Amino acid sequence: MPETRAKILLIEDEEMLANMYEVKFQNEGFDITKALDGASGLELAKTIKPDLVLLDVIMPKMDGFSVLKSIREDANIKDLPVILLTNLGQDEDVQKGKELGVVGYLVKANVTPAEVVEAAKRELAKLGK
Repeated sequence: MPETRAKILLIEDEEMLANMYEVKFQNEGFDITKALDGASGLELAKTIKPDLVLLDVIMPKMDGFSVLKSIREDANIKDLPVILLTNLGQDEDVQKGKELGVVGYLVKANVTPAEVVEAAKRELAKLGK
């Protein structure tokens, strides 16, 4: 019986970074889909219903907090676990993320791609994935 791979949605507007994370997660055996702006990321979240969302905050079309708010207001995807992956490390941004129900908050400058994968694995393990 084939093992089902955890589905991860990466919403990140920096294409080079998005591609790097995509390769890293694929190498770790994840099924990863990426979106390069918030609006298409939100649509993908509704369509593919991933097991976990990695979400940048500062993006074109729709910022990460708006995407997160929209996810929380949509009955079909409101329980999606979201890890914010951003360069915003100020306390008020962390607090805003927590208020919107993120399961993790990673500051890109402080974490390696491997650490991002580890954080995702920890969250998925909590969900039994």
